[in-house]
Order: sequence, then C-alpha cells, then structure tokens
Amino acid sequence: MKSQLVAESAGQRTFVVVLEPGEEAFAALTSFAVGQNIGGASLTALGAFETATVGWFDVGEKTYRKIPVREQCEVLSAIGDIAIGDDGKPSLHVHAVLGLRDGSTRGGHLLEGIVRPTLEVTVVEAPGHLRRRKRPELGIALIDLDT
Repeated sequence: MKSQLVAESAGQRTFVVVLEPGEEAFAALTSFAVGQNIGGASLTALGAFETATVGWFDVGEKTYRKIPVREQCEVLSAIGDIAIGDDGKPSLHVHAVLGLRDGSTRGGHLLEGIVRPTLEVTVVEAPGHLRRRKRPELGIALIDLDT
C-alpha cells in the first residue's frame, strides 16, 4: 500500500491510497486509518479484486449474509466512511458494487476483497471525529451523532 497526503486545510486532510495486488482491501484500509489516526472520514474507491466477499445485512438474524465473488471483478463503485468504534479505534463501513465478466453485478457491504491489480482510494477526513456505537437491538454498529 502506498499513500500520499494530497491536500490539507482547516483540519481536513485528503489522502490518495493505492493498494497493491494481493492486499486484502478492508484490512489494509483499516490499518491506514489507524496509522493516520483518522477519527472521521468519507472514502471512495475504484479498481479490481481477484476475489471478494460482500454482505447483505439480515435485520431479523442480526448478521451479514455473505455473498462470495470467486472471480476477477471490477470495483465499479465503493463508498464508505470511517468512524471511531466502541473499541476506540477507526472502524470502516464500506459498500461496493462489483462488476462481473458477463456485465452482471454483485453488491453489498464490503467484507473482504483481494486486490488485483489495484484499488485506488480517496479518503477525505472530516475536521471532527465521528463515533460508531453498537446497537444491540439491531446487531450492528452505527454512527451516533449524540456523542
């Protein structure tokens, strides 16, 4: 993974992060956020994965139903945010639409993606920190604006 700070103004930093072939995207971006001490940001990305897993959140079961993509796929769109989780560390929430060779798509919450050949990510930090708290009644952590 390579990254570069491309802009900084009034407490807001903008980074471009480029992931290399073989890197697992979710873990690499989490590591980047921890290393840069990012407490609130939005992100967008495009590129491709060798394989990936996205998830559809089943509210009744309070868990993600995994949707494996076991072929090369284009990251047509990935958008998300970074907030501080209950553990005090940066927490990613990313949704992705993946394009398959036949033109069909798979989409959902990005759980895992093995980069091939690249993933280009723009991270725009907010001047304040966001807090993500576990909501037991839903089974997921959501941004809490009351904190």
